Amino acid sequence: MVGRVLIVAGSDSGGGAGIQADIKSVSALGVFASTAITALTAQNTQGVHGVMPVPVEFIDQQMNVVLSDIGADCVKTGMLHDSAVIETVVTALERDAAETPVVVDPVMVAKGGAALLQDEAVSTLRGRLVPRATVLTPNVPEAEALTGRELQGEDDMEAMGRELFDLGPKAVLLKGGHMEGPVVRDMLITESGIRYYENPRIDTPHTHGTGCTLASSTAAGIAKGLTIEEAVAQAEAYLHKAIASAPGLGSGHGPVNHLHTVQPI
Repeated sequence: MVGRVLIVAGSDSGGGAGIQADIKSVSALGVFASTAITALTAQNTQGVHGVMPVPVEFIDQQMNVVLSDIGADCVKTGMLHDSAVIETVVTALERDAAETPVVVDPVMVAKGGAALLQDEAVSTLRGRLVPRATVLTPNVPEAEALTGRELQGEDDMEAMGRELFDLGPKAVLLKGGHMEGPVVRDMLITESGIRYYENPRIDTPHTHGTGCTLASSTAAGIAKGLTIEEAVAQAEAYLHKAIASAPGLGSGHGPVNHLHTVQPI
């Protein structure tokens, strides 16, 4: 049977991030994608120009009808913009997918700087959804918000990663894309130890949606039965090639090439 991923996230009208990036990533890796949309955004490569939230009752209904019929081998969460949405998603998971792995991308700020999570919702995310995560995939600013402190350089990544791990997820993938240097170094912490994934930094502005893409492609691997380490390794390789072959669309932060496994854009 084909692997199944339910994506619970916001829509990006520009197609580079959010639900659109998630669907393309999961599909490109040979897994079936279903969705529960949490918000609509008017967005392009220059930034987020508007956000229209989806009522929590309808988010719950989307999750329920998909999980009760199609099912999911992994759930991936993205933009959950306030505490009520987070609580709704957690409750739906407890009811309909209590044993299903969950990849949590703690989306807080868009590439262009727009806030996608209300400040008061950070504690709800930390206390309710993060402990439910099979894999938590924060970048450095998100990790700082969740731990309440600033990262003190690359040597501090392990300590911060362990602080996040202590919040309850089964694994933490702390992404180093916001750090300086010629190599992007991501760190995976699991119960069995620490593993690093390194890729040469690509000098390009076309990195819109990289966080969504890495999280959803990790979820695709888990849905296919890979271990967490194997799923992350596949996702890292997939994303690096997607950045390297980005089509160069738009005048700002353009999308990556999600379809490089299928055909060139």
